[in-house]
Amino acid sequence: MPSRRRKALRLLRRIGLGVRDLPGGVLVHRGAGPRVDRTSGDLAVVARRRLERFDREKHLVRYLVHQHVVTILRLYRVNCVIDVGANHGQYARRLRRAGYRGHIVSFEPVAETFARLHASAARDPRWAVHRCALGREESVVTMHVVPGTLSSVLRPTEFGYDRYQQLRRATTEDVPVRRLDAMLDELTAGIDEPRLFLKLDTQGFDLEVFGGLGDRAQEFCGLQSEVAVMQIYEGMPMMPESIATYEAAGFEITALYPVSRQSRTGRVVEFDCVMVRPDTL
Repeated sequence: MPSRRRKALRLLRRIGLGVRDLPGGVLVHRGAGPRVDRTSGDLAVVARRRLERFDREKHLVRYLVHQHVVTILRLYRVNCVIDVGANHGQYARRLRRAGYRGHIVSFEPVAETFARLHASAARDPRWAVHRCALGREESVVTMHVVPGTLSSVLRPTEFGYDRYQQLRRATTEDVPVRRLDAMLDELTAGIDEPRLFLKLDTQGFDLEVFGGLGDRAQEFCGLQSEVAVMQIYEGMPMMPESIATYEAAGFEITALYPVSRQSRTGRVVEFDCVMVRPDTL
């Protein structure tokens, strides 16, 4: 069995799905764990198991979206990924594990998080890191810094505070903001015939980063952006506005993957939207 197939089977088993490898393919069935007793009245048990199901889905979706992105990178012969909102390098490391071997340029503005990013990239000669935020205007802004991956220039909404309690424990940090179009030549220096892909994960600031590309957005083969269905941060653009902006610049959707859900209602909070410019093939 090819090694990639073995890895996929191991992942499906780890997230609780029953998997049988058959001569004609793979049979995936319901996991062997305990079923929820819907007549028990134990709401805490029901809620916990519902969360476990969503957690398994999240791990599977994360795997699928990175496999999809790597396929797009190959199809469009991408040799440089601009990773905006890198945190401590999780996205770049997943790309490497999925087989991408081109250049990566990561941006992370928060000092402590950037230190971890810098350490992650230290042994990878094709992975450069920069400590700044990106946006529509060059300036200095105040980041609301929280543990994990939720730090943002924007303040949370009441929904955001209710969903993510750590947002109530934010500290602040002033960070520089650069326009991406002003840095692009420097970032791609030494890369023969750059073919670019833009990854955006900035907690509500993606369209501001994209606006800082100006006309140079046309130099990108594709992008990945988190688009919101429910508003976590004040002023966060919603999904229709985000997709319309990208489509106006010539990008077209190849996939939408749910990033997170409300466990109580099953509603999607955000999607990962992967897009391409077909004319760059």
